[in-house]
Amino acid sequence: MDSSEPTSQPKRHAELPGPPPEAGALPHVVIVGAGFGGLEAAKALAGAPIRLTLVDRHNHHLFQPLLYQVASATLSPADIAAPIRHILRGQANLEVLLGEVVRVDPAGRSLRLAEGRSLDFDFLILATGASHSYFGHEDWAEHAPGLKTLEDALEIRRRFLLSFERAERETDPALRRALLTYVVIGGGPTGVELAGTLMEMARLTLPREFRHIRADRARVVLVEGGPRVLPAFAPELSEQARLSLARIGVEVRLGQPVTGLDAEGVTTGGERIAARTLIWAAGVAASALGRDLGAALDRSGRIRVAPDLSLPGSAHVFVIGDLAACAQDGGVLPGLAPVAIQQGRQAAAAIRARLAGMAPAPFRFRDRGMMATIGRGAAIAQWGRWQLSGGLAWFAWLFIHLMLLVGFRNRQAVFMEWLFAYLTTQRRARLILGGPRAPGG
Repeated sequence: MDSSEPTSQPKRHAELPGPPPEAGALPHVVIVGAGFGGLEAAKALAGAPIRLTLVDRHNHHLFQPLLYQVASATLSPADIAAPIRHILRGQANLEVLLGEVVRVDPAGRSLRLAEGRSLDFDFLILATGASHSYFGHEDWAEHAPGLKTLEDALEIRRRFLLSFERAERETDPALRRALLTYVVIGGGPTGVELAGTLMEMARLTLPREFRHIRADRARVVLVEGGPRVLPAFAPELSEQARLSLARIGVEVRLGQPVTGLDAEGVTTGGERIAARTLIWAAGVAASALGRDLGAALDRSGRIRVAPDLSLPGSAHVFVIGDLAACAQDGGVLPGLAPVAIQQGRQAAAAIRARLAGMAPAPFRFRDRGMMATIGRGAAIAQWGRWQLSGGLAWFAWLFIHLMLLVGFRNRQAVFMEWLFAYLTTQRRARLILGGPRAPGG
């Protein structure tokens, strides 16, 4: 607790179960969001003399960097997600609460949940992440889903697989071409990785499974409004990625922002591309929860945090991950998993410091590199001035992502699926789930 404030008994709300009597005097710490940052903060507070509550609207922790592999039928949802309660089952000072926080009152030190309940806290860590941003064109979301949740991944997978089924029975050549054209909007890691794996699936996995269409003639177009793909990487690595995409057949359109989008295609660079499957990977917006805190925001809706990641003017509230605009070395740290993980540890350390009557240290991100995979046996990696591309970078990407997955079962399952896909070019998770509505229909 802030050393400038007197220690007090944590408040308890009648509608929520309270702590056991012997824990009544412990400070109550609430973490909202069980992504990379929130989960790391919870683990870092294990054994602390506190009562800890982790709130999330989902019951699982999701390994978002591999969501595109669920969307492309390489992996199943359970391969990249694990129940939060199971992950933290051995942490005695923690309870998990399934719910959605809709309002935060920093001054009153309370949260309001969607069902109307309140939850009081002494310290708060907000790690609610980000959602899709359509830059003011929210009507585009219906036709071009983004990729942030398992539900998003399954919807993209459904649209992609259904497009081949519709094309198989379509007799109009123009409509068949549109059904077999896939436009990925956004040249960041998600867009590049998804475009590459969809192209390889069409070329390598599906060709012998249809009788009336040539699946290997499917067209994948990656549209990026900026001058290069993967702009966070060095220019030479971005060019390597573009060339790798071109080698496997992906059409890369640079410097062409999208100006129109509907159920039948997309307009970019003055050209109309007829396509029935559109995927949005162009922009993100911070969780809407940050807009109600009265703090300064950047243009993506992220909260401009203090050097110790606290909410300016509220030393007992910390903001981490995609919700935080954290300045460092003249820029703002990107919304990447390594940033969120280190911020989670920092927020936990800051709370421990305040409980001990000390001032928290400022946060300093230690860059351990970035990686992106482009396709089968191709990836790029960057560690400071060190750069790597090709097969060696791809094997490094595989190893690091396996190690970051939560749980031995997940690592084992993902390794076996990757090995099977690499040796056979097949994807075993090609199940069409959800409603019968056709893509764009």
